[in-house]
Amino acid sequence: MNTMFVFSTVYTLALLFVSTKAEPNSKSCIEVRAAYSSKGFNVNDVPNKGVHEFFRELLDNAEHSLNDMFVRTYGLMYVHNAELFKHFFQELKRYYVSGSGAVNLDSMLSNFWEDLLERMFRLVNVQYEFSDAYMECVSRHTEQLKPFGDVPRKLRLQLTRAFVAARTFTRGLALIPEVVNKVSTVNASPSCVRAAMKMLYCPYCKGQVALKPCQNYCLNVMRGCLANQADLDTEWNNFLDAMLSLAERLEGPFNFESVMDPIDVKISEAIMNMQENSMQVSQKVFQGCGQPKPGNGFRSHRSVKETGFTGRFRPYSPDARPTTAAGTSLDRLTTDVKKRLKHAKKFWSTLPETVCAGERITSRDDCWNGTAKSRYESVVMGNGLANQVSNPDVEVDITKPDVVIRSQISVLKEMTSWLKAAHSGNDISIDQDEDGSGGQESGSGCDSPSCEADRDIYFSIPPTPINPRVVKVVHQETTGGDRIAHGSMALALCGLTLALLAPHWR
Repeated sequence: MNTMFVFSTVYTLALLFVSTKAEPNSKSCIEVRAAYSSKGFNVNDVPNKGVHEFFRELLDNAEHSLNDMFVRTYGLMYVHNAELFKHFFQELKRYYVSGSGAVNLDSMLSNFWEDLLERMFRLVNVQYEFSDAYMECVSRHTEQLKPFGDVPRKLRLQLTRAFVAARTFTRGLALIPEVVNKVSTVNASPSCVRAAMKMLYCPYCKGQVALKPCQNYCLNVMRGCLANQADLDTEWNNFLDAMLSLAERLEGPFNFESVMDPIDVKISEAIMNMQENSMQVSQKVFQGCGQPKPGNGFRSHRSVKETGFTGRFRPYSPDARPTTAAGTSLDRLTTDVKKRLKHAKKFWSTLPETVCAGERITSRDDCWNGTAKSRYESVVMGNGLANQVSNPDVEVDITKPDVVIRSQISVLKEMTSWLKAAHSGNDISIDQDEDGSGGQESGSGCDSPSCEADRDIYFSIPPTPINPRVVKVVHQETTGGDRIAHGSMALALCGLTLALLAPHWR
């Protein structure tokens, strides 16, 4: 299985390849090609697939780990109630995939603890007979009774923050190729095509095949041609800043891996709390819901093993923990992603500079300035549509911004607002892409600029004998297609954006 969206990029950007057509009757004696090739990166492969799979693997591993631990610790008592925990993980996976439109996380967790309390309450009070109405009374008082200690509150807080951050982050990653693919459909204007032809091939017609375009001349042509694309830059940079901020959260207080990896320990800690406080809990229930009736045929000599959860933790060795196929950790992944996101900053506004560099362009004075072999004297225009009103080389209608570009600016703005909300632990996204329903706002109530101060975000492990060893996912070295290669996703995308000019140049 390939790891992560890992922008393993070994790319070649061939910007301006020239070829002469042999056919004498061709409508044009010159063909201009803007070509790029990349090895190991395909923008059509949604880059968040690997991250998405990584999070799903963490969920699967957490479920398998809990099952293994609970079978060893609680034996048949767990096996007989395993469907409760299976449903718990099924709902977590549904929430991760489809969000609050499919699963209300708060309600799901409340139902899980109520159901667990009901089952455990029966087990620790097997001498009594409880009606359904009586157990409904018990469930209604779950929060007041706090039979599982503070574990449910902490787990709700952790899960909400981590899941919202993970879901939003993967959606942000998926948006990068979507925006580029949309922008790649924007056609070059006729005036851009004429300007590019003049810049590249008029020297050929004069017999000066070795004469290169002046760099500043090239910049004016490219800034005119890519004026609309440059206007993406502000919202693109805001989006990347929000992604980087959320990545910091994923490395810290909203770490998905830190929540899911030891979730078996956390739930077992809650069970131990209930077991150790079962007498006090039972007395409070009897006072509030009434004295239950003794069960028929109760055997007083029944063993403790038959009447309650009595198992203790067994520490795992490092090899016992499941390892993700990615063979890495979330910290390593986010660190790698952040490098690529930083490289993508100012991507759109620097496209002209990227094109107007290399061996086919010159900064010397003896260059092609559009009319002769001489220095280019015109002022270089700024980036963006508004700055092209006086462009001397490309006619640009600044009153007609491109509709596709403007729509992508709106998309980036919306995604940035989702990322900022997720940074505070809140989910405001509308999950139309998953279930077609309207969005719901949910969150952890983390409204402060930094949630690191919340000391409840991490669980304290009880002292011995309840002292399981929590072992992190084993890191494995990857090879071949799974190796994270260093490179710049932004530069690879550059070629795709430039390729939109090719059909009109040919």
